[in-house]
Amino acid sequence: MIPIPSGVRVWLATGHTDMRKGFDGLAVLVQERLSRDPHSGHLFVFRGRRGDLVKVLWYDGQGLCLFCKRLERGRLLWPSPADGAVTITPAQLGYLLEGIDWRMPQKAWRPSAAG
Repeated sequence: MIPIPSGVRVWLATGHTDMRKGFDGLAVLVQERLSRDPHSGHLFVFRGRRGDLVKVLWYDGQGLCLFCKRLERGRLLWPSPADGAVTITPAQLGYLLEGIDWRMPQKAWRPSAAG
């Protein structure tokens, strides 16, 4: 997992993205579609058309990093294109990368009393 520094925001590019794009192509999308600076240190997350592939673009202070993950089963839950650019917490990004519904994760059940 990416070591996310405190204060970093996670931006989701709504809709689907051509997953053939690499560092430069995704950086241009960050500038044009999200109106953000790809070298800001924030994480920018893109999803493929089928919904099983995600790419994360991140500038770590020395250069751009590109993280890619493909789910073997299931689909990534994603906001609709009408929502525009969506920001989520690093914890929600962890849920998203695990294939868990990041919008409303369920807490584990805890007993109210022992015994």
